[in-house]
Amino acid sequence: MASRCSSLLRASARPNFVAGSSRNPLSSRWLATATQAAPKAAPPPPPPGKPSNDATVSRLVDDISGLTLLQAADLVTHLKSRLNIQEIAMPTAAAAPVAALASDEPAPEKPKEKTVFNVKLESFEAGAKPKIIREVKALVPNLTLIDAKKFVESLPKVLKENLPKEEAEKLQKTFEALGAVIKLD
Repeated sequence: MASRCSSLLRASARPNFVAGSSRNPLSSRWLATATQAAPKAAPPPPPPGKPSNDATVSRLVDDISGLTLLQAADLVTHLKSRLNIQEIAMPTAAAAPVAALASDEPAPEKPKEKTVFNVKLESFEAGAKPKIIREVKALVPNLTLIDAKKFVESLPKVLKENLPKEEAEKLQKTFEALGAVIKLD
């Protein structure tokens, strides 16, 4: 039964066409690939530049463009010797900064300003303990009230890690207003 169904599906999935008709998808594919495979003509030469009015310059351009590669290289060496042109080694992009640093005195490095801080609860006033426990519980959502009390009683402890400078300073001001001593690391 499965073989009959699969052969029926294959037969219905095939397009119906007559071998000699123009609706044959294979022949249109063959034509499409034949046109793609045809070699392309060489690109047209670039448009000529502005022609010079000087006959000598035009003659030189014609003569130089007719030289072979070896003859052109020989022409360049002869012109360099006749015109006394010296070779100038152009520094590479990577070598330029290295040479500049080697010749200058080492610049004093500025210490980078710290942008990420850890907020550490160092100590607190005895009367502010309940307020600080509530603030710690609000700050760390998965702490219960008992866990927050244990956290506050086992000082010094890190409240938050890897905070941006603005958030760390905001947190520090909040706890200092309650009577705690906060240290930013």
